[in-house]
Amino acid sequence: MKERVCKQCEKSFIIEVGDFAIYEKLKVPPPTWCPDCRLARKMCWRNERTLFRRACDLCKKNIVSTYPADAPFPVYCQDCWWSDGWDPMSFGSPFDMSRPFFTQFKEGLLNRVPAMGMYNTTATNSDYCNFMSGARNCYLLFGGRESENILYSNRIYMCKDGCDLYTNTKTEKCFECVQCENSYGLQYSQYCDSCSDSAFLYDCKNCMSCFGCTNLRGKQYYFFNQPLTKDEYLQKMSEIDMGSRNQLENIQKQFAELKSKSLNKYAQILKCEGSTGDNLKSCKNCRNCFDLAGTDYENCIYSHYVAIGLKDSADVYGLSRGELIYDSLALGFESTENARYVCSQLIKGSSEVYYSSNCSGSNNLFGCYGLRQKSYCILNKQYSKEEYEVLVPKIIQQMNDLPYTDKMGRLYPYGEFLPAELSPFAYSETIAQEYFPLSAGEAGRLGYRWEERDKNNYQITLLAKDIPDHIQDVDDSILQQIIECAHAVPPNPPTGGGGCNQQCVSAFRIIPQELAVYRERNIPLPRLCPNCRHYERLALRNPLKLWPRRCMGQGCENKFETPYAPDRPEIVYCEQCYNAEVA
Repeated sequence: MKERVCKQCEKSFIIEVGDFAIYEKLKVPPPTWCPDCRLARKMCWRNERTLFRRACDLCKKNIVSTYPADAPFPVYCQDCWWSDGWDPMSFGSPFDMSRPFFTQFKEGLLNRVPAMGMYNTTATNSDYCNFMSGARNCYLLFGGRESENILYSNRIYMCKDGCDLYTNTKTEKCFECVQCENSYGLQYSQYCDSCSDSAFLYDCKNCMSCFGCTNLRGKQYYFFNQPLTKDEYLQKMSEIDMGSRNQLENIQKQFAELKSKSLNKYAQILKCEGSTGDNLKSCKNCRNCFDLAGTDYENCIYSHYVAIGLKDSADVYGLSRGELIYDSLALGFESTENARYVCSQLIKGSSEVYYSSNCSGSNNLFGCYGLRQKSYCILNKQYSKEEYEVLVPKIIQQMNDLPYTDKMGRLYPYGEFLPAELSPFAYSETIAQEYFPLSAGEAGRLGYRWEERDKNNYQITLLAKDIPDHIQDVDDSILQQIIECAHAVPPNPPTGGGGCNQQCVSAFRIIPQELAVYRERNIPLPRLCPNCRHYERLALRNPLKLWPRRCMGQGCENKFETPYAPDRPEIVYCEQCYNAEVA
């Protein structure tokens, strides 16, 4: 175990003994930034939800993009970017040993090579989606694959007919659900599996026709954790009208009270061995990892949001599957075994890729951007296998001897991820702001670029206080209204939107597909804009951080690492005590 001081936040952090073995296998030096700062630095390169209208710089058609019209580099639509109408190799240049690597990477490639406007492959009627594959009739859906008729959601896998969801897998006709899977007709629920025709559930599994319940397993006709006959349950439900916002808010208060008394397993960990983190399945020796779903994870540290499997890797964010990957993000579903990516992003179906971006079907790349089906390239210039293998070790040594220095005076030798100041996105435009929120002043002091949202001078036609209470009182004219977001109302004064620090856009509209969902499922109109609703769901999730705690079970002395901070009010149990009470 070795203690270091983070070069970013200047706080101490620990590198565990086992971590050094992984760094050695990956052939990278131990990190000089703490885990949180490393993750935020990567997230600065991932803009999921800040969208702009602009023209494709090749075909000139209007597109939706994560880059504004005044971006300093060309931006292409999907069809143009993947076409033969341009050649990424035409931007290649020889490596200059007298200049820092990152300076050459920025000036030669990042500022010149066309960027893909959105990462939205095989989409059908889903132009406003990003980091998606196989979206059909979806709107403002960010992250996931193979989903249909999904609105205002994130991280959605093989779901259908849903709205306002976060991290759902194989659900249908669900609304306002967080971390739910294999469920049907579920509303206002969290951490549920294989439940149906229910609402306001927390940590329930294999439940049907239940309302306002927590910690249930295999139950039917339960109402606020009390068993009822079928007739009694139906009578109770007939007295509830969730189409009324006022009634709905009263139910939410009752459910919050019940939820505060529920039992919480120290972490959402299933079938894992020697692993720590949250939302883990089938992991072996994975430490400080979060959101590793699927199966087949082994020997990983500080990795997040992986869909299928990962081995012998560190500091990964956003991946389908892979092996031997270090400090990289947004790696596609075509990732391969033994891939070995170092400090790269947006790589698909490739191997032996270092400090590269937006490359696919390639191998042995160093400092490349936008290449397809290429091998042995450096800064988009072709080399022979022999030339490449001689030059790459020299570049790595040069990165250590002549490291890039950012505007804060921090050095970036080999093994450091791309500096945030080179990112095409401002901190405020990326998911870094969602998980590690900063003010503009705080971001500036840490060296991050910040962009205030343009103040939207919307001509509000419907104030938040005048939104109809019941969905039955809403006619089709609502589709023409510009509705005020409740967070933009004093005492939350607008600062480029609402004053809620949730990237509020101050106003929103209802689209026809959305209105149909509300009417079909008897759901009142929202009071918040999509951004604020997204942040409300994020707040239901635990942070990407662990604390040491002791089990709160009576007489239990078990200790564990948990995402529930010691000062939080929830009842937190070790696995044994939790299973004894709930499972």
